[in-house]
Amino acid sequence: MLRKKNFPSFLFVFFLLRYCTSTSIITPDKPLSDGSVLISAEENFVLGFFSPKNSSRRYVGIWYNKVTIQTVVWVANRDNPISNTSGVLSLDNTGNLVLFDSQMPDVVVWSTNVSNVSSVVKSNYSAELLDTGNFVLHGHDSKEDFLWQSFDYPTDTLVSDMKLGVDRRSGLNRFLTAWKSPDDPGTGSYSIRIDINGSVPQLFLYQNGDPVWRGGPWNGLGWTGVPELAIVGSPRYIFNVTYVDNPDEVYLVDHVRNTSIIARMIANETTGKLQRLTWRPAEQKWVNLYSAPEERCDSFSCCGAFGDCNMYDDVGEFVCKCLPGFKPKSQDDWDSREGKQGCVLKREGQMCRNGEGFVTKTSVKLPDTTKARRDMNLGMEACADLCLKDCSCTGYSAANVSGGGFNGCITWYDKLVDLREFSSGGQDFYIRVDSVELANYSRKSKRSDGYIKVLVPVVSAALFFLAFLTYWLMKKMRGIAQRRQEGITLFSSKATNRERSVHRSSKGEESEVDKIGTNTVDVKLYPLSIIVAATENFSVANKVGEGGFGSVYKGKLHNGQDIAVKRLSNTSGQGTEEFRNEVTLIARLQHKNLVRLFGYCIQKDEKMLIYEYLPNKGLDGFLFDNEKRHMLDWRRRYDITVGIARGMVYLHHDSRLRIIHRDLKASNVLLDADLNPKISDFGMARIFGGDQIEETTRRVVGTYGYMSPEYAMEGLFSIKSDVFSFGILLLEIIVGRKNSSYYAENSLNLIGHVWGLWGESRVMEIVDLESLGKSHEHDSQIYRCIHIGLLCVQESAAARPSMSEVVFMLCNEISLPPPDQAAFIFKTSDKVLTYPRSSSVGVVSVNDVTISTVEGR
Repeated sequence: MLRKKNFPSFLFVFFLLRYCTSTSIITPDKPLSDGSVLISAEENFVLGFFSPKNSSRRYVGIWYNKVTIQTVVWVANRDNPISNTSGVLSLDNTGNLVLFDSQMPDVVVWSTNVSNVSSVVKSNYSAELLDTGNFVLHGHDSKEDFLWQSFDYPTDTLVSDMKLGVDRRSGLNRFLTAWKSPDDPGTGSYSIRIDINGSVPQLFLYQNGDPVWRGGPWNGLGWTGVPELAIVGSPRYIFNVTYVDNPDEVYLVDHVRNTSIIARMIANETTGKLQRLTWRPAEQKWVNLYSAPEERCDSFSCCGAFGDCNMYDDVGEFVCKCLPGFKPKSQDDWDSREGKQGCVLKREGQMCRNGEGFVTKTSVKLPDTTKARRDMNLGMEACADLCLKDCSCTGYSAANVSGGGFNGCITWYDKLVDLREFSSGGQDFYIRVDSVELANYSRKSKRSDGYIKVLVPVVSAALFFLAFLTYWLMKKMRGIAQRRQEGITLFSSKATNRERSVHRSSKGEESEVDKIGTNTVDVKLYPLSIIVAATENFSVANKVGEGGFGSVYKGKLHNGQDIAVKRLSNTSGQGTEEFRNEVTLIARLQHKNLVRLFGYCIQKDEKMLIYEYLPNKGLDGFLFDNEKRHMLDWRRRYDITVGIARGMVYLHHDSRLRIIHRDLKASNVLLDADLNPKISDFGMARIFGGDQIEETTRRVVGTYGYMSPEYAMEGLFSIKSDVFSFGILLLEIIVGRKNSSYYAENSLNLIGHVWGLWGESRVMEIVDLESLGKSHEHDSQIYRCIHIGLLCVQESAAARPSMSEVVFMLCNEISLPPPDQAAFIFKTSDKVLTYPRSSSVGVVSVNDVTISTVEGR
């Protein structure tokens, strides 16, 4: 039975079947008139006449046949519309495709204008719409050798298997140009193209010919300016990308891995962005997978020549900084947070055969390669020598880093422009510096080496405890010096050295301020006086929340920045180690679905974290509140779920560190003004090594109802224990009730209730219909999310999906495996746990709890 919402689409299909042709081919004796269409053999694409919304102008275009919202991917006469429905597309006596108005047959509106078709017998001409969306012109004797194809003349869209790039032999340039507006497919101002100026091609987004965003050069794994899409197995990256660069041509092809998925890349005039989109049938809408530019550092050359853009510094600080050996060209502009003028050398005339060398910048987008040169036959040492011998060379890097090596050489010979840092991804760049700057960087490493040589004999003769402590401290000092040289200025997660410095308050009083690893600090240390002023002395009116570790206050800094201050209580279970852990982790982690840390304060008995202020506070405040829960319709709940999942993918897979959160729950997911989720509270998180899978601890930390059975009972935690917590949270989002709520006579929690209903094929009864309404519009998606939730809470950690697999399952219509038996917590006495259910806990007693499983009926 057809749903009411699909009725207009049904009418459209009925119209096509009643009035339109179903062939995929135009021949000389069978032209295409307005009102008829071509449909590709497997019905993937349609070609015909159309009018944009709010317009009566007629165009010939190609659109998806299986997408209910008409989405045009190619337009023939985009800048020359027909004003009526008398259009005809046919093959003329030269063998070309021509578009004309039948009322004025002598006026050609559009033509393929191919000059080499005359050798083909005219009766053999045909034009065919292929299942790839390519509209081709050929003779029957040369089916595979197209005389003309629409893929060579894109409009605003790149579909699967379509080339974007330049044929160096013919000069043909395949690039995307945005529509003027959603109502006008005419040529807009934004274009996406591969620029082949210089010896290293690059991907660019232009506006009226001026670069807006640069994807950078291809490095064997992906574009250096798009590290998130170069991550192998990234669920957002549903394409296999083929990149070809040879003497004949340079191009990229996006091939969609799963043929059931419809995806495209577009130049969008409205947003001024490059976007990758995928069609989500269950929701009947296009969903954005990736877009650029998104943040300030994405803007082309936002920090000028020899400037380095870094979004991962404190928000209150300027995103631009000068590369090693350089200083701001205009200090006044720099002070006013404007970096377009860039930087200049600190010392002129010292960069040519004066003992200069190279300093490494890690995890960066390589600078603009327009004035760069490439030699694929050179390795790292030869590349450095080549650059050093040429006084005009400003830096070098690898041309290809696939396989983890340094393959081929790129050298730069002009100003270094549009360089930026990433929290993960990117690649190493080696910038040329003079002997003074080189000595400054080298001295730190040498100083540490000298200390070790002096201390080793002393340590060997000292008491064991003193020897061990001294060696440990010196090892840390050496690590700090090495990280400085590599340009890394984040906290060491295990640093225990503390410095005491004296700050004078505005009243002239001296106060002691503790610094945590201040030699490598990347977040701001706030004096207590600043925080007191910002929160009006921690007034009750500014108190916005209270948790197991203390209170949270809203504040406003003198520059107008709203902040949230997490003030740890003296009796808090979070000690200095947890505090240091949270500062360390959040300083290193940067993702739109993670809360952002501005700074910290540790003074006297006070320990405080200063975050971005999120006005809607915690997800639990909406989800479990009888009034606010109605503000979260299914669309909101689903978007929140996907946002949380993507944040967890970043923690587990995409960041420099592998982070196990260990306390994922509704109250630790904060919502911004637009109800976008941000994961918070990293006091209990743990860092894993790159190949580390799991770890065991005697100190089980977490929250009742969210801990996996292997963690609660055995202290064994891994990324799969976070997956379990996410599964609980997902089910809570669907049901609108806490996992710890009582559901049935024998089950203590939500999992038992859902699992029982799943076994009886009644699982949709758990849905929060009071808030989501009784419409069945999203039933299939809700059911899918329940299924995914049960996969996440399986008793066997090995059986649970990874978070990257969870995101892929949430965002794509694929077959899901049946869930194995879920893990449950059952009552064995009136006293369930030895700690309050509402708070996070330290050491957990499990004497009164049995974690077990039951099978669905």
